[in-house]
Amino acid sequence: MSGVGATDGEQGQYVAMPLPIEDYAMISDCQSAAMIGRDGSIDWLCFPRYDSPSMFGALLGDESHGRWLVAPAEPAAIARRSYVDRTVLLVTRWITSTGEVEVTDFMPHGNRRADIVRRVRGVTGTVRMRQDLRIRFAYASATPWVRQVERNGDSRALVATAGPDAVVVRGPRLKAHGPSHQGEFDVAAGETVDVVLTWYPSYREAPDPIDVDDAIRVSSDWWKEWTSDIEHDGPYSDHVVRSLIVLKALTHEDTGGIAAAATTSLPEQFGGERNWDYRYVWLRDASLTLSVLLNHGYQDEAEHWRAWLLRAIAGDPADVQIMYGLAGERDLPERTLTTLPGYRGSSPVRIGNGAVDQYQADVIGEVMVALHEAREKGLDEAKHAWPVQRALMAFMEKHWKRTDSGIWEMRGRERHFTHSRVMVWAAFDRAVKAVEDFGLDGPVDVWRRLRDAIRAEIEEHGFSARRNSYVQYYGSGDVDASLLILPQVGYLQADDPRMLGTVAAIERDLMQDGLVLRYRSETTPDGLPPGEYPFLACSFWLVEQYAASGRGDAASALMDRLVGLANDVGLLSEEYDVGGKRQAGNTPQALSHLALVRAADAIEHGRAMPTR
Repeated sequence: MSGVGATDGEQGQYVAMPLPIEDYAMISDCQSAAMIGRDGSIDWLCFPRYDSPSMFGALLGDESHGRWLVAPAEPAAIARRSYVDRTVLLVTRWITSTGEVEVTDFMPHGNRRADIVRRVRGVTGTVRMRQDLRIRFAYASATPWVRQVERNGDSRALVATAGPDAVVVRGPRLKAHGPSHQGEFDVAAGETVDVVLTWYPSYREAPDPIDVDDAIRVSSDWWKEWTSDIEHDGPYSDHVVRSLIVLKALTHEDTGGIAAAATTSLPEQFGGERNWDYRYVWLRDASLTLSVLLNHGYQDEAEHWRAWLLRAIAGDPADVQIMYGLAGERDLPERTLTTLPGYRGSSPVRIGNGAVDQYQADVIGEVMVALHEAREKGLDEAKHAWPVQRALMAFMEKHWKRTDSGIWEMRGRERHFTHSRVMVWAAFDRAVKAVEDFGLDGPVDVWRRLRDAIRAEIEEHGFSARRNSYVQYYGSGDVDASLLILPQVGYLQADDPRMLGTVAAIERDLMQDGLVLRYRSETTPDGLPPGEYPFLACSFWLVEQYAASGRGDAASALMDRLVGLANDVGLLSEEYDVGGKRQAGNTPQALSHLALVRAADAIEHGRAMPTR
């Protein structure tokens, strides 16, 4: 955590603070993920799942909240990093005054364990490396009992235990140094030193050491095989490939649930309270996710995701939530942690998410759109898909007039948000199409009547003739970036005059230095103090809109700007602070990367259209 810090006034000690969000890279085993800073410090890690309590939490505080540094001892060492080909194996080359080394960081895939490998390979000369290990289980609330052990002839194992958690660290010897365990070792050209951390339940014996050479080979081959069939022409193909890899790296392999991000509580407003836990699965990502996976040939992943979706929403439709845990857990109460002070003082740090209790009318529409697209793209009919959809539509028949909290999870009073109303329309529209196009059974006349009634209502109350634009909610004069989704779900064409008028209003009201805000937090009653940054997914939605309406040059120009905001290894967070030239919000954000893929696809499709 080099370069940023503060002095502790009582003890006069220098305390390192988290790096800029864009300075972190992710590694993953498709069960969990770790965030590694450019300085060689793992500052965020939750084992064994993405949503488990952290054991390294320095990202939301400082080094005292847990981190694992492996880097040259020379402070002036220069780092350059990249992923190995089409994988999430991260290689950092360190250049020092005495030589060069490469550190390969990865989480072995497929071994049904929770390991992190940090392989140090000498390239030239001899480089002295240092380690600083600070394990703090349970969101930095539990300092473990640490001891050196000798087991099975391994005299260099360090074991740390607290409550249900334990880790064993194998590699160069570490010694206690105040609140941390530290050590140094030399690596000469041609030499290799491996350091491996393994998490395991504390009531079991420590797992045996892994074969690092085999783990690198198996993990690298698996990722290369998974990405081998990706085809995407055009100037954004590298970004599309990396985004699909991010999506896979955030997918819990056992369950199929896709975490919205690998982190919690990274601020949407630096120093503010817009800090949320995104390590869960949002239903509204279903349509976008299925579309992206199917369009790029990943039928197995799409079927896995659909199976997760059907399991999660099974039961009484009145109980459908907007979000679930990775295995479909429903109980995700939001609470504030006192053990983590927040990213550079942005508090509170939250785990769980209070939005789980909101009613958001668009969610059933998202599910209906997703499952309809699965049929259109040729996925075999899932056994329980249509009965579940029939139950959802029976619920919608009774509750289609309800107000809701909207796509942005407003913490103010419920309203008739125009985007939500369009997604209610989409639910009935896809139900009608299921009968008309696929011969499924249902009260199609009722669904047609309600679909038409909702459209008439939207045109009367959700469109402002004065502004020549759809509006954020009934009675509002403001626009909302979610209106860019209307053509995506087939409510109207992208070049419809009403949509072009809406785009013009979004360009006037929501563009901040060329990027798109979700809405004006100063005028929208969202229950929080105003202030946030442009939302990257919304900006990609505008790219898609430009491309679909014949504005190819504008689409390419905005797309170039957006992909340029990715960090050095191609990752995007949720938002971007234009003034501060820094990423903001949780990272890497699945929705940002999914929207990137859709935008790139739209540009390719739009090349055959005349330019406006």
